[in-house]
Amino acid sequence: IMNTMKQSGAMNTINQMFTTISDDPRVQMVIIGFMFGAFIEGAAGFGTPAALAAPLLISVGFPPLCAAMVALILNSTPVAYGAVGTPTSTAALQVQDQVAKLASGADFEPYKLGLTKWAAIPSAIICPIIIFVAMCMMCKLFGKEKSIAPAFACIPYILVCAVAFDIPFIICAMALGPEFPSLIAGLVGLVASIVLAQKGILVPKNKFEFPDKGEWADYWKSTQAVQDDSGEAAGEPMSPVMAWLPYIIVAAILVLTRIPQTGLKAVMNVAKLPFGISIPTILGVEVNYGFKWAWNPGIIPFVIVALIIIPLHKMSGDKVAAAWKETFSMLAGAAIALVFGIAMVQLFRNSGTPAAEGAEAMYYNKTMLRVMAEGMAGLFGNAYIVVSPLIGVIGAFISGSATVSNTLFSSLQFDTATLLGLPTMLVVAMQICGGAMGNMVCVNNIVSACATCGTVGAEGRLIRSNIVPCLIYAVCTIVILGGLIVTGFNPNPYGMPW
Repeated sequence: IMNTMKQSGAMNTINQMFTTISDDPRVQMVIIGFMFGAFIEGAAGFGTPAALAAPLLISVGFPPLCAAMVALILNSTPVAYGAVGTPTSTAALQVQDQVAKLASGADFEPYKLGLTKWAAIPSAIICPIIIFVAMCMMCKLFGKEKSIAPAFACIPYILVCAVAFDIPFIICAMALGPEFPSLIAGLVGLVASIVLAQKGILVPKNKFEFPDKGEWADYWKSTQAVQDDSGEAAGEPMSPVMAWLPYIIVAAILVLTRIPQTGLKAVMNVAKLPFGISIPTILGVEVNYGFKWAWNPGIIPFVIVALIIIPLHKMSGDKVAAAWKETFSMLAGAAIALVFGIAMVQLFRNSGTPAAEGAEAMYYNKTMLRVMAEGMAGLFGNAYIVVSPLIGVIGAFISGSATVSNTLFSSLQFDTATLLGLPTMLVVAMQICGGAMGNMVCVNNIVSACATCGTVGAEGRLIRSNIVPCLIYAVCTIVILGGLIVTGFNPNPYGMPW
């Protein structure tokens, strides 16, 4: 959808809306860097928010390196529900069989909704903190005064904007599932932050400024042309309503298909023809795999709406071809990592074989995943709650995606929590949060942001600077979810100790 809208000129129209809202970089950072970035994360994910928000920040006067840093730091809280909930849905899918073994015959949906809720609660609490930290870093590293003082003047605006984001974020997570929180909260927060800025409510009276461009350090600047990912304007001027209409249609279809009252959820959420494909066996081995294509948001609504955009925005064949070519190019890297990551996890989970005799007999009928979990449990014990989100961070850093991180480590986190007697839902939620916060130091995203902003060669600086907010995010997550675990809180919907 995003690439099709770039080619149709819709993204250009949307971006132009932001250039006249405020001339204060602190306000621009909240509106463009966080709110617009959160909405794009909810709709597209996979590194697109930084690729869109960073050039837009540069166009309103941000130093290129600052734009890249801010866009990456702020693309953390919404990530767990990026691409209409793909990272959280993936984590839930990875532990579904393990939940079924421990709660035979139980409906999995309450557990999935619980994961969604308990990953959202710490994310919502941390939201204003991470925005403030990003603003402090912007003011200290790139401001004229080289001081964090200007960030404190923006605290009232940050808090109100964060509340406007957090309320729909939590409500969607608790009531609707992982598809909605970032998408809906990003849109609501975007409208609220723009209205506050336009009316001058809670915005700082004194304007924050960057130094003149002649005073910028060389490493702040672009070393090559900045890639503008907003797309070229279409031949005909496009109204804001027409530009936003595809996203409105996406939200409407998701609501209609995800709430049970319409009856569509019961029809589409099945792995049976015509709305799904079921594979009971492979080469005579029982697997019971199923693909619910009609329930996959990548197909309905995203592919459907992408096709609707073509006549809606009167696109030429060349622009359509360019949009789909760019889409397949963007997805190739993530798809390769996901395919082999899923294959590796399946090997971990299904590798148990009987050992004949000797010392190996201790591993009789144990999978690789189980042996790894026992090693983690033995090494860290109850201190594992401190390590859990950091595993998610490392997974995202190495693999390049929160989704791949959750694919690789959700099952491991579940098994380790089970062995230690910890509530699995909270531990897997810490994995989801870890994958999200790891997005700001993810090698793929940093390389992509530097290429987009023309700051190639500054990747090391970005990793070093972004480690600070990443660790702050990790500590806050450990305090919130780890604190609940220490008090003995167990949110499990089945009333079981795990």
